Amino acid sequence: MWELEAARAGLREAELSVTAGVVLGFTIFAAACMQASIGFGMGMLAAPIVALIDPGLIPGTLIMLATTVTVLVLLQERASLDLHGAGWALVGRVVGTAAGAGLLVLIPERGLSVLLALAVLAGAAVTVLGWQPPPLPRNLAVAGAASGLFGTATSIGGPPMALVLQGSSGARLRATMSGFFLVGSIVSLVVLAATGSIHRDNAVAFVVLIPVTVLGYLASRYVNRWLDPVRLRKVSIAVSCFGALLLIGRQLM
Repeated sequence: MWELEAARAGLREAELSVTAGVVLGFTIFAAACMQASIGFGMGMLAAPIVALIDPGLIPGTLIMLATTVTVLVLLQERASLDLHGAGWALVGRVVGTAAGAGLLVLIPERGLSVLLALAVLAGAAVTVLGWQPPPLPRNLAVAGAASGLFGTATSIGGPPMALVLQGSSGARLRATMSGFFLVGSIVSLVVLAATGSIHRDNAVAFVVLIPVTVLGYLASRYVNRWLDPVRLRKVSIAVSCFGALLLIGRQLM
């Protein structure tokens, strides 16, 4: 009798693992598609759901996957890259990255989950409100610092930069954001590795999830034909907020 119950429990656990894997794969696919379409949002869309499935994948694995997308987008849109804007933002990113790594060391996992959820909701709020500070050097540096802080601590660094650059054309926005995130993400990964916040499991998950990430990037080319970036952003914000609220609810329970 005991052996039968143990077998049933093992089967249920296996089913849950398969379900979690499917949800995780689809989430990364959709997030990569969003990032490639509008230039940011992979962490914002995926982080709350990934945190529910496996908190250990944040921020390391998610930053690695986002870096893969930024490389692909940058290769495609390199002619539209604004080096001046990306340069000022990177100055701020260095400072923010150090602060974000410090948060990872000081804040326990539960507190980090709440911070992640709040970062998603704050990013959604400023995006919906449509506030548009001009892309001056000072604003770009401040946005870069905020992006480095939240990007390193929670893998969600897109909203501050998107806020300043939202007046740019689609190609310029994607290229400049990707150039900024490529350098910034590499710096974040180096800092995370130095502080012991990246482990072998992060690398293994990264390798496993690369195929769905690349598929998400390829799908963005077709998605944009029938779902314009504005609609895609609205849908993604709604899903992100739902995931963030679900994450907060889980922590409270």
